[in-house]
Order: sequence, then structure tokens, then C-alpha cells
Amino acid sequence: MTRITRRSAVALEVAGTTPREQQVEIEQVYEPGGTSSAQTAHDASIHHNSITPLQGVAIIFGTNIGAGILSLPYAAKDGGFASLVLALVIAGTLTTFSMLYVAEVALRTNKPLQLSGLTEKYLGQAGRWIVFTAVIINGVGALIAYASGSGSLIASLTGLPESVGTVVFFAAGAAIMWLGLQATGVVEGAITTAMAVILAVLIGWTLLGPGITLGNLWVFRPGFIIPIVNLAVFTFLAQYVVPELARGMKDHRAGAIPVTIVVGMCITGFTLAAVPFAALGLLGTQVTEVITLAWSERLGHAAFIMANIFALCAMMTSFIAIGFTTMRNVLDIFHWPEEGLYRHVGIAMTVFPPLIIFFCGFHGFVQALTYTGGFAGAIISIVPVMLLTAARRFGDVSPAWANTWQAHPLIRGAIIVVYGLAFVYTALSITGVVG
Repeated sequence: MTRITRRSAVALEVAGTTPREQQVEIEQVYEPGGTSSAQTAHDASIHHNSITPLQGVAIIFGTNIGAGILSLPYAAKDGGFASLVLALVIAGTLTTFSMLYVAEVALRTNKPLQLSGLTEKYLGQAGRWIVFTAVIINGVGALIAYASGSGSLIASLTGLPESVGTVVFFAAGAAIMWLGLQATGVVEGAITTAMAVILAVLIGWTLLGPGITLGNLWVFRPGFIIPIVNLAVFTFLAQYVVPELARGMKDHRAGAIPVTIVVGMCITGFTLAAVPFAALGLLGTQVTEVITLAWSERLGHAAFIMANIFALCAMMTSFIAIGFTTMRNVLDIFHWPEEGLYRHVGIAMTVFPPLIIFFCGFHGFVQALTYTGGFAGAIISIVPVMLLTAARRFGDVSPAWANTWQAHPLIRGAIIVVYGLAFVYTALSITGVVG
């Protein structure tokens, strides 16, 4: 391979004489931070970035099906199952539109930027830091919740101390994050398949075994919809993984990106409704904060093991997806290369703060989700509306796919209003104005 100095590379590019092959070699020789070409090639062979549409669906599903699904029945017990379904429809539909906007923006952009990077490109430095802050709030809040839930679940399954279980869980998730996007997609797909089997068995067991009480489901108290919507906002919060989907599918299946998003969100919505349907139908108001604990008590020891394995899998898939995209946003915000020492630093900056906060005593499972949901959900869902407008004016390329009726002004306005109200509700909750 011909080694080209940075100065000569720039000169060739200015002169317009650099062939594509040499450009690839230049990118391999010169990595920011002084990474060698040999190290870059080695890292690239490990951290593959191509994914299939099915792996993309698994990533979306894994991002959404985590702590949120374990908290929904408990959060909905006062409002009722009907209120929960309405909240899921509102939050899920609007979040899907918002994700489609991010997909179009990513397809209009040459560089594989994360959400904070796209915001910097199209909305400037202020927007960049606002979105990055929202991503970090969401990531830290979610990982705190998983630190709390994973430790107790591993302890119940293995007898290990909760603190040891939490550390083991985080170490396993961090290792998968380090391997890269393709490894993330493969692991998400495998775990998601196992989750689907376990969930089908548990729901079928509930319906055919002790059965459900319809009176537990025909409950609708609209006064509780707002806090349920606030939690549903977080449960469906997956806009920040869309740039990774675009990165993994842009070169070979760009047209499949929107289909992947819609399918992933539909499967997510069905699952989010199915679990509370069975849990509330069986237990009514006797649900616990982590539903699997009370659910399994009614079905026996085998169900206890299955339900807790499902819960652990759900947390792991969400941990991997949220942790990976948070790490990539950290690299983007500081303009660091993806490989080498910077990757380790990015993973450490993603994983250690939630662990430290958790071990300092912030254990509120639903509280952590609710507070982060309003802030992060509002920002991450509203900003794509502005990004879409800017990218259509200043984008780099014509996209392989673009929104049509999905970008209608009424839909954009609904996104701003609903998520804006979620933001206000969270602020009022934190200050104690509303309970």
C-alpha cells in the first residue's frame, strides 16, 4: 500500500486527482488521534458495521423492550389497561414518525453521524449540545434502572449478591458494545428470539392456566393518562438508534430502513400491550414495580425462572442498544475516532457514571424512567422535526427514501405538542406540583 502524507493527500484531493482506492488508503493511514493504519485495519476487522433489516428490527425491539415493559403494568394499575393502550398508541405512533424523520435526515447526509452530530450539522452548536445532553440523560437514566433491576434478578436466579450481579451484567453488556454494530445486531437478534419464545409461553400459560379476569382490564381512568404517556414516551424512545440503522444499511439496503423502523415499532407496540394485558388481567392492582416478580408467584417456580430470565434478557438487549448509541454519541460530540483508545474511553464514560450513581443509592426504578422520559423524550422527539426541515434545504445528497404524508404539518405539530406537554409534566413532577 502506498503511504501518503497528510499534506500530499490534501494536495491530491484539491487537485481532484486522488482515485477512490487511494482515498480509502488515506483514511486507513490517517486516523485522528494518531492511530496507525495497521491498528485501524485490525480494529475494522473486529468492529463490523453492516447489519441486515432483521437485525435492525431486533435493535429497535431491544432498545424499546427493556425496563419500560417491566414497569408499564405497575404504572398503569391506577389508570387501567384501556388508558395504557391509548397512551401506547399515542406515544408509539408519534415516535415512529419522529424516527422516520431521523431516517430521512441520515439518508440525506454523507457522513455516518449520530443524532448529536446531525444536530450539529443542521442546527448548529447549541442544538448539538442540547441533543447530546438529552441522549446522555436518557442513557444514564436507563442504565441506572438496569443496574437496579439486573442485580436483583441475577441475585434471585443465582444467589449472588446484588452488587456482584450488577457488575457482571454491566461487564457483559460493555463487552458486546466494544465488539461493534454487527455484533450488537447479532446478539440482539438471538436474545430477542429467546425473549419471544419465553413471552409466548408465559402469556399462553396465563391464559390457559389461572386465566384472566376481564374486570381487571375494563378499567379506564383518563385522569391517569398523562403520567402513563410520560412513561410510554421513554419506552418508545428509540430515535437515537436510527442513525446506527442508517449506518449499517445505507450502502446495501437503504430503501429498507423505513420498513425496518415501522416493523420494529409495530412488534414493540404489540409486545408492550401483550405483557400488561396478561399481567393486569391476572393480578389486577396486585402488580409489583417489576411485574415478573408478582407474575411468577402466581404461576409457580418454573414461571419464576422463565419470567426473570425474560426480564434479564429484556434489560440486556436494551442495555446493549442504548449503551452502544450513547457511546457513539460521546465519540461524535468530541469528534473522536471510533477505534483504539478513544473507543475504550467512550465505553467507560457510558458505563461508569450510571454504576457510580446507582451504588450511591439512586434506586428508584420507575422514578428514574419517568423523570428521564419527559426530558429526553421531548428533546429527542421534537428535534427531528427541525432536522427534517433543515436537511431538506441543506442536505448533502438526494435520499434513497423520503417522507411524504408522514411529514404533514399537522403530524409535526402533534409531535411538538405531545412531547412538549410531557416535558412540562416532568418538570412539574420533579418540583412536586403534581404527584
